Amino acid sequence: MLDYHLLQGQRLKLDRMKETDILEIATWYEDEEFLRNLDAIPSFPKRETEIEKWINNKQHNTYTMAIRVNDSKKIIGYVEFDGILWNHRNSSMSIAIGGNNRGNGFGKEALELALKFAFHELNLHRIQLTVFEYNHRAISLYEKIGFTKEGSHREFLERDGRRYDMHLYGLLRHEWIGNQ
Repeated sequence: MLDYHLLQGQRLKLDRMKETDILEIATWYEDEEFLRNLDAIPSFPKRETEIEKWINNKQHNTYTMAIRVNDSKKIIGYVEFDGILWNHRNSSMSIAIGGNNRGNGFGKEALELALKFAFHELNLHRIQLTVFEYNHRAISLYEKIGFTKEGSHREFLERDGRRYDMHLYGLLRHEWIGNQ
């Protein structure tokens, strides 16, 4: 039987990004914890025009979705499948929860919805992601969901005078189905 609630969970829904989301997303890019967990580039706020350009990116190998709370429809984060290699059914992914929404279990539900979409709707075989070694909450979540650490780029970035590894994680469709 088909699952018609592919993008909706108990508390969250994955949805398209909207122009009205730009102002909220811009506030996340003023949060150093958010920035330092998300990217290796220097932690510096993004302009609204940069966020708008990213939202309007319409490449055939990228899916960017807002994470919204069911009741309020408020955006609390996003998930992105990027660099999809359709012939190999592989994709990189990233997930980000903004503002004071971290630590409430939203990441787990959003990640489960995103993987359901990736494996059942996009028919992907492999999802990969990267995470910095100091992002312990994300590492714990990825491993709990079933991602396998496949390696590390040693001393990949420097923050506050210290070098940190960037870990590489992967999840195969049959591994994810076996964990359901």
